[in-house]
Amino acid sequence: MYPLKFNPILKERLWGGSKLGDIFGKPITSDITGESWEISTVKGDVSVVSNGALAGKTLQDLIDNDAETFLGKSVVERFGKEFPILIKFIDAKQDLSIQLHPNDALAKERHDSFGKTEMWYIMDADKGADLIVGFNKDVKKEEYQASLENDTLLDLLNYEKVKEGDTFFINTGKIHAIGAGVVLAEIQQTSDVTYRVFDFNRKDKEGNLRELHTDMALDAMDYDKKDDFIIDYNKQADVVNDMVDCPYFKTNYINLTKDLEQDITTRDSFTIYMCVSGSATVATEGGEVSIKKGETTLVPANATNVTIKTDAVTLLEVTI
Repeated sequence: MYPLKFNPILKERLWGGSKLGDIFGKPITSDITGESWEISTVKGDVSVVSNGALAGKTLQDLIDNDAETFLGKSVVERFGKEFPILIKFIDAKQDLSIQLHPNDALAKERHDSFGKTEMWYIMDADKGADLIVGFNKDVKKEEYQASLENDTLLDLLNYEKVKEGDTFFINTGKIHAIGAGVVLAEIQQTSDVTYRVFDFNRKDKEGNLRELHTDMALDAMDYDKKDDFIIDYNKQADVVNDMVDCPYFKTNYINLTKDLEQDITTRDSFTIYMCVSGSATVATEGGEVSIKKGETTLVPANATNVTIKTDAVTLLEVTI
């Protein structure tokens, strides 16, 4: 098996822009393109292989035909033939809605879905750009409800200024929003369940206010102030640096100035490389593929060695 690339699934969003095309060269056709889904098996948005002998096959086809080859035995034991994560690049020209995501139990009960734990790696940020992550104090449910009624929710929220390389981990239940001027890489559980609680009273292109999920969010929200979202990680060159290790995915930071060879014989998981700077060739015993900033490749689980050939690249390496 060789490293796979997929056709990007581009999403228009009310808050989107043109940077996915301007910075990454994505084939956008709209100046409100907010997301590029890089690797997905979300129903209706399943990734299609773009390179090599398997071009034209969907990721779900490959998993259905030989799940252990692509996912790894331990991943199949946990998730069956469901691909457990969703990989995106996001361009926020405007502020995203203020939102949160339910945990696994609630998402299963209400939506027959996984919950949505996610992480963000900032790739580009305008001067002064920020994120909303959590509350700025412990909040009672009644206080939160009153803030919605009084249009004072923003006074309760925690704002974080951001720059390239900043990394955030967003637990389920944590209120959050990506701010205007931010481009980021997102790694998340496979889920498209979002509870939108405030949208700045914006209207869509038909002139309608977007749906809010006020009632559903009440029992899904974490009202406590928790400083558990900023990821402090080493950036040592030419080694694999731990970044995030949670029950749903493990992410490493790899900044290379020369080639790196990895023995992944015992990994028992697929490996994803998101290129966030520079370019490289990713090679296995089955073949190789070139990736540049804003591109992604998936190495199937049955690969035993990966060689990253480069003189300057920064990668996020994602496994289960």
